Amino acid sequence: MIETSDTGWYAVRCVFRWGPPHDTYEERVTLWRAGSFDEATAMAEHEAAEYVADRPFEYLELAQTYRLADDTIESGMEIFSLLRDSDLEPAEYLTTFFNTGHERQGQIS
Repeated sequence: MIETSDTGWYAVRCVFRWGPPHDTYEERVTLWRAGSFDEATAMAEHEAAEYVADRPFEYLELAQTYRLADDTIESGMEIFSLLRDSDLEPAEYLTTFFNTGHERQGQIS
């Protein structure tokens, strides 16, 4: 890759659906060194295709890219942020988008 002044770290969230018996959706955030949003997204989508190859998963063609503000990766730094406008009250918002009661959090063994 050719280094440019736009080269930086990008986090890309991709969404997948696992097939039976799971019927589960997965959101993965991967980290890429790239020269632009488009390049980072393309790299993540290529990796997403490899991730689902020969597995009962499908990539849902949703990639959301975030450029990290700093070039140095450190503990506690923000690696992804997504803003969403909503008229929902906080509890309803969290239940609707994040805490539905069907999440599997932590490492899958």
